[in-house]
Amino acid sequence: MSKIALIIVDLQCDYFQGGKWELEGTESAAEKASDLLMCFRENRFPIIHIRHEFPTTDAPFFVPNSDGTKVHSSVQDRDGEPVVIKHQINSFRDTNLKAILDDLDIDSVLVCGAMSHMCIDAVTRAANDFGYECTIAHDACATLALEFNGITVPASQVHAAFMAALSFAYARVASTDELLAEMNQQ
Repeated sequence: MSKIALIIVDLQCDYFQGGKWELEGTESAAEKASDLLMCFRENRFPIIHIRHEFPTTDAPFFVPNSDGTKVHSSVQDRDGEPVVIKHQINSFRDTNLKAILDDLDIDSVLVCGAMSHMCIDAVTRAANDFGYECTIAHDACATLALEFNGITVPASQVHAAFMAALSFAYARVASTDELLAEMNQQ
């Protein structure tokens, strides 16, 4: 039987209403992430929180020591739950995330958080490359609209494109309700 860990990525105050880099659907994604968090806590499964902090104060968001870098109250870590501080998009780069997963003998990760097209994509691809079985709770992730070459791509399409790409070869992509139902059957 596989040993799974929940990785909650960057659900920090700057991504919520009133933050410096507000995403679309962050509140809804955080609510779903909170449901997963409660399930993992009830089952005593490992949980790892990822918190992004840019290395300099001239960053557009997640400025060091600012309120925006704080993990949102809906998914706040508890004593004993590791918090990995990162300065890069990929949560494995220059952090102890892999060492934590290895110390816990984890072979499967469930990923949620933000942003779908950046940190969720990066951590999932890296985890897969390290040999972890990956699952993404797609409705527990959030992103924003992007612009390229004069074309604005709505957040829902950005999210869908990245979930479709990840589901092709990197991860199982499922809804929170589907994942919770499966976990409750075990």
